[in-house]
Amino acid sequence: MSVRKILHVTYDMNIGGTEQVIRNLVLGLDRNRFESSILCIDGDIGPWGRELQQQGIEHYCFQRQPGFDLNLIRQIRQLVRSGGFHLIHAHQYSPYTYGWFGSVFTGVPIIFTEHGRFYPDFGTRKRKLINPLLQTRTAAITAISEATKQALVVHENFSQAKIQVIYNGIADSRCDREPELAESLGLSPANVVLGTISRLDPIKNQPMMIRAFAQCLQQHPQLRLLIVGDGPQREELQALVEELDVSDAVIFTGFQPNPQRYLALMDVFLLPSFSEGTSMTLLEAMCFGIPTVATAVGGTPEIIQDGVSGILTPNADQIALTQALEKIVTEKALRQALGNRAREEYETRFTTACMTEGFEALYTRVLK
Repeated sequence: MSVRKILHVTYDMNIGGTEQVIRNLVLGLDRNRFESSILCIDGDIGPWGRELQQQGIEHYCFQRQPGFDLNLIRQIRQLVRSGGFHLIHAHQYSPYTYGWFGSVFTGVPIIFTEHGRFYPDFGTRKRKLINPLLQTRTAAITAISEATKQALVVHENFSQAKIQVIYNGIADSRCDREPELAESLGLSPANVVLGTISRLDPIKNQPMMIRAFAQCLQQHPQLRLLIVGDGPQREELQALVEELDVSDAVIFTGFQPNPQRYLALMDVFLLPSFSEGTSMTLLEAMCFGIPTVATAVGGTPEIIQDGVSGILTPNADQIALTQALEKIVTEKALRQALGNRAREEYETRFTTACMTEGFEALYTRVLK
C-alpha cells in the first residue's frame, strides 16, 4: 500500500490531554505507511504544534467564527481536495462535525475519536437527532474507554456497534529523581511525597484531596503534597491550604513544561477527579511505577485494578480517600507492590505502540 495521507482535525495543539494523544499518535505512526498533517480550527497551533512542525508534521490553521461557521466548512473541503488527503481523523465533537461537513462531496472517509466527557455529562436534543445521521457516513468512531463509549451511546445517540475502544498510550518518559530539584522544593529523603499533576480545575476535585491530606498529616508529619499545574482554581486551593494550616507541607509548582521531573519525586500519585476519560497523567504515573490513589470514575477503573495496580475510592468520598491515603502511607511494601504492577500494566496495555497499532489497523481497514 502506498503512503496514505491523514488529516487530523482538532481545536489546537496547545498543551493538554487530547493534544498529547494526537502528538503521540502522529509521531508513533509508521511513516512508511501514513503521512500525518494537523488542522487546528481555533486559530492557534500552540506549542506542541510548533514542536511537531519542526519534526516535519505539516500544520494548517483556520479561525472558527462564532455560531455555525459555513466558511470553515468550505475551507476544510478545499483543503481536503487540494491536499490529496485519503482520510480525516477528527478529535472531539466540534472538529468532527466540521470535518464531517467539510468531507461531504470529497469522497474522503472520516473517523471520529471522543477523548473525554464533561462533568456532569449530558446530551442535547439537537445532537441526539443529528448524530445518527452523521454516523451513517462516518467510517468509524473510537472512544478512549468503555465508559466514554457508553456516554456516546447514552448521551449522544451513537450506535454502540459503531464504536471501538482504543486506549490512550504514552511514550516511556521515566527519569531519575533529581536531588537538586527536591532540595529546591524543600523535600528531604525522609518525606513521603503525595502528588498530582493536573489543571487546577473544579472537575479535578482537588479541595477534597487537600482536606484528606490535611487529615493524614496530623498523624504523619513527614508527608508532603506536591501539586503541579495551574488553572482557575489555584487561588482557591491556596486559600484552603492556608485555612487548614498546612502551608508548610503543601507545594504549588505552577505550570511546568516538563512535569516528569516532578513526577519522579512522588511516592504516590493522586487523581481525585469527579470525571476522567483516560487520564494521561495517570498513565505517566504507571509508566514511572508509582502507585495511584484515584476515584473510581470514568475510564479510571478500566486502567487501575483496585488493590492490585492502585487503590480506587468512591467518587467525592473524602472519608474513603483519607482512609486510602492512610493505608498507602503506612504500608511501604504495598506502595512497592502496587507500583510494580502498575508498571507492568503500562508495558502491556498503555504504550504508544499499543495505541498506534490500534489506529494503524483501523486506518488500514477503512482505507481498503
